Parts: sequence; C-alpha cells; structure tokens
Amino acid sequence: MANIYERLRADILTAVKAKDSGTALILRTADAAIQRVAIDSNKPIDDAMVTTVLRKSVKNLNDAKAEFAKGGRADLVAANDNEIRVLEKYLPQGLDAAKVEALVADAIKESGAQSKKDMGKVLGLMKKHPDAGLMDFAVVSRLVQSKLP
Repeated sequence: MANIYERLRADILTAVKAKDSGTALILRTADAAIQRVAIDSNKPIDDAMVTTVLRKSVKNLNDAKAEFAKGGRADLVAANDNEIRVLEKYLPQGLDAAKVEALVADAIKESGAQSKKDMGKVLGLMKKHPDAGLMDFAVVSRLVQSKLP
C-alpha cells in the first residue's frame, strides 16, 4: 500500500489529467506545505509529517471558515468546506470520544495529577501515546480541564 504522500502525489496527477483544476490546486498547495516542512525540519517526508501538516491545514481552514461565516461570506465558507473535504481524505480517522476519555483518565492516574496546575504532565503523557496522531489536542485539553479540579 502506498503511503499518504505517494497517494496525494498520484491524486495530483489524476486531477490534472481530469482537468479538475480546483482539486489539483488544493492538492498542490498541500504538497508544497508538506515539502516546506520537510525542508525546514531537514527530515524525510513520512506519514506522520504529512498527517501533521494536513491536520494543521484543516484546522486553519475551519478557523477561517468560522470567520467567513461571521462576515456573511457564504461563497468562502463553501470554498473552505470543499478544501477541507479534499484534505480529509488523506487523514486517518480520529479516535472515538469514549476511547479518548479512557486515555485521559489513564493519563491523569499515571501522572498523579491533582489539579489544573498538573495539566502539562497529563498532556505530555497524552502526546507520547502511540495514538497521539489521531487525537485532536484542543478536545483533549478541554477534557483534561473538565476532569481536574
């Protein structure tokens, strides 16, 4: 099976050949962002890097979409929705809420966290977890805050 980056690159060619300029532009922009991170970090492109870059792009698009909605720009909201839909095809499915909640409870217990002052310990353990790439840490952070007094 091809890795995520190889699949993205192949889909760029497919979009260009199909004369789907919108999708080709979205994928080329993502490819450029991935290559920029690889060059800046001086590391080879791997699935973890691609996933991180794409998650950040989707987050930025969601933030921008919210601002566009406040401004009444339905055209830009629709464009961002389309771009998010295209990029999410390359992201692995996230963990379900029950699994994340169980992982947070385990991390709180393991770290011995007693209050919100200990949030850093809990989040540090969560970031070291093998499934960290599948978690939305904004959600994890809110969950940890709600669990700690």
